Amino acid sequence: MTNELKDRVAIVTGAGGGLGRAHALMLARHGARVVVNDRDGAAAARVAAEIAEAGGGAMAAAASVTDEAEVAAMVDSATRAWGGVDILINNAGILRDKSFAKMDLADFRLVVDVHLIGAAVCSKAVWDQMRERRFGRIVMTTSSSGLYGNFGQANYGAAKMALVGLMQTLAIEGEKYNVRVNCLAPTAATAMTDGVLAPDALARLAPEAVSPGLLALIGEDAPTRAILCAGAGHFATANITLTEGVFIGRGDDAAQRLVAAWDEVSDRAGESVPAYGFTQAERELASAGFTAPTMAAAR
Repeated sequence: MTNELKDRVAIVTGAGGGLGRAHALMLARHGARVVVNDRDGAAAARVAAEIAEAGGGAMAAAASVTDEAEVAAMVDSATRAWGGVDILINNAGILRDKSFAKMDLADFRLVVDVHLIGAAVCSKAVWDQMRERRFGRIVMTTSSSGLYGNFGQANYGAAKMALVGLMQTLAIEGEKYNVRVNCLAPTAATAMTDGVLAPDALARLAPEAVSPGLLALIGEDAPTRAILCAGAGHFATANITLTEGVFIGRGDDAAQRLVAAWDEVSDRAGESVPAYGFTQAERELASAGFTAPTMAAAR
């Protein structure tokens, strides 16, 4: 046990096994008191017992992340027992993989509901208290499937990229309240990856090799708006970038001129990571000869 997260209270969703369990155990080892959430109450109770047996503080919470009443009750229980929630790890998720041609839209909706809406429900449940207490750390679980795409995962990829958009905006809105919001993109051998990777690869991708990345995203000096990719002990960051682009202007031949200039428009030399979405409009208007008020000034 260490004391890096002493007196911090963390909720980890989907923590009855796999990556969520590894996250919960790691947070507890660093001194956090952990709410172990899972739809399977027995699985959550087993992980909470593991933490308690190791000398940590934990409580099990059987709740579906898509059920607002159940999530509110979970947050209320943690707040009454330990004074509030400092850290939220949105880890709960499911897979319903099929090519888009064969995918049932019900499975598309279900995956988006659990990953995206579930994370929004849980984040909303702790958001006000984090702002009021001027401390909060939220981690969304994104994926390379969302960042870059994967065959057969249109639903999962859409949900995971949507979580990046949610993270970007919550990080901006939470900044002045010391609420920092980041994304973790894990590669780990869990029940969700059974049958996807070869056994020797799965052996190297233990969930425990991902969880240390959380400490960088939730500590006192944590960044905000970071996307941390983690697997097999390797860590990297991903970014949503914007090329310098070219001013094409208007006119009947604008489309043809854009097609002709495509290589220059998409040239990644000098690309940047915008501080906020309105950066695109600011630069477009500047290129057209107009001076627009910056969104940063408006905030």
